[in-house]
Amino acid sequence: QVQLVESGGGLVQAGGSLRLSCAASGRSFGNYAMGWFRQAPGKEREFVSTISSGGGTKVYHDSVKGRFTISRDNAKNTAYLQMNSLKPEDTAVYYCACNRGGTSTRMNGYDYWGQGTQVTVSS
Repeated sequence: QVQLVESGGGLVQAGGSLRLSCAASGRSFGNYAMGWFRQAPGKEREFVSTISSGGGTKVYHDSVKGRFTISRDNAKNTAYLQMNSLKPEDTAVYYCACNRGGTSTRMNGYDYWGQGTQVTVSS
């Protein structure tokens, strides 16, 4: 069993930055691929980014490429999502997730989910 807790969300102006953190409890964090998803009001949850267990593979949704950076620190059992040049359309609840398999862009590719953290970008 893995528990995930996101933090770092908040209100920011367009063009600003935020860094989200996802702290994992339980053992063997380094064996899990991590993913970030987001859900805007009235929309389905969508893939944002994923990173392999060792950090060597990273995948991004086209809408965030060049602006967001995913990373992880296995010694701290934490994954991060650095978000720069934020846009109003990035406003959403951001969720982290993990799975023992490889990276995945699909929600059903993940076994455990956090509760989410709100990111609001004002214009």
